[in-house]
Amino acid sequence: MSKSVEAPQQYKQPSRKGKKAWRKHVDVSDVQEGLQLVREAEVKGGLISEKPSEELFAFDVTGSTEIRKVYHKQLKPLKSNQILAQRSAIPAVDSRKRANSKVTDGVIEPKTKKHKADWVGRKEWLRLKQVARNSTSVDKNESDPIYDPWVDTKDELPFDDPKFDFLEKPKPIVTPSTLRRAPISLAVNGKPVPAIVKPHAGTSYNPVFEDWDILLTQEGQKEVEAEKKRIEEAKKERHTAVEDYDDETCSNDESAWEGFESEYEKPELSKKRPERKTPAQRNKIKRRKEAERKAKWEAQMKKRRRQSEQIKAISIRVQAEEESRKKLREQTSGSSDEGDDCILRRRPLGKNFPPPKPLELVLPEELQDSLRLLKPEGNLLDDRFRSLIVQGKLEARTPVLQPKKRKRKLTEKWVYKDFQIPGI
Repeated sequence: MSKSVEAPQQYKQPSRKGKKAWRKHVDVSDVQEGLQLVREAEVKGGLISEKPSEELFAFDVTGSTEIRKVYHKQLKPLKSNQILAQRSAIPAVDSRKRANSKVTDGVIEPKTKKHKADWVGRKEWLRLKQVARNSTSVDKNESDPIYDPWVDTKDELPFDDPKFDFLEKPKPIVTPSTLRRAPISLAVNGKPVPAIVKPHAGTSYNPVFEDWDILLTQEGQKEVEAEKKRIEEAKKERHTAVEDYDDETCSNDESAWEGFESEYEKPELSKKRPERKTPAQRNKIKRRKEAERKAKWEAQMKKRRRQSEQIKAISIRVQAEEESRKKLREQTSGSSDEGDDCILRRRPLGKNFPPPKPLELVLPEELQDSLRLLKPEGNLLDDRFRSLIVQGKLEARTPVLQPKKRKRKLTEKWVYKDFQIPGI
């Protein structure tokens, strides 16, 4: 018996003209294979394509515990995420907007309390009526005393009670004497400086050329004089340093010429000889000491001469400054009753000088022809702070950038010496 289930076929027959040949010579092996597979699937339980999705698939809601453990080991969550992941038993605040909410932020009143624009209350109407009648307020009571912080008020605590004898008696509040004094102005002429000084016409963003040119020449002359002064001081310092160096070298050369070394040179200490010094050695030591004393005296005299010259130069400069201040005081005394905050007196009220006034001058390349291109400059807080210092109402202070650290004293205890050896 043959094992083939297929229909007989003749593949070498090329012609299929007739219906009989067409039926006889058709290859239906693939159809037979498909039917066989369908039969096998029905025997095993049915076709997969005809089964519903619930029988074929299952939804895994929990997930694999092993995969979760591996994931948490590899990627550990941050502490912040762990805190945020915790669920609170208290519900969160409702952030929904309500149309007619009576809960406000304390600044904006709710809509229920909002009065009409054309409505005035009876209390306000009575107050306005009284003000219009005799320019006094209805709410104001003349019998009410004015609060004075310097008045000694009675304390409610019974200090006279013998139970409280151990308590310190309260000291009366005394009004400081400086409250009755007017502030001392720091201007040169001593006149009070206004809180807001009228600025110079040349400091405008669009100034007149004459005013701007005058202010520019004045400020430029100040800067030139300051630079000259700085150069002179640098020259003097360099000259004094060279003279000190020459004095030291000369004294060293003289001492070396005499056959000894000065105190500036520190030679190696030689061993003391037991022999007594000879008269020549004693004379040599006397000459060395005399030369050192003479060199020291000449150095002191040079230093004194230099200091006297500096004192003369300083006195001349101080006199010139005093004369210039007197001229300015004479010029400003008759012109106005206000003091100038640019030129201040030499001695401040405290230890520190007030901060310098900022240069409010626009350079030629910074002048703008439009207000839109103007760059705002300055600081109102700094200006107000400086005006209070110049008026004498505040004391100038320097900011403490690095406060002093507390000094600590280290001591070594002798506890380590109090020990006992076991067995003794």
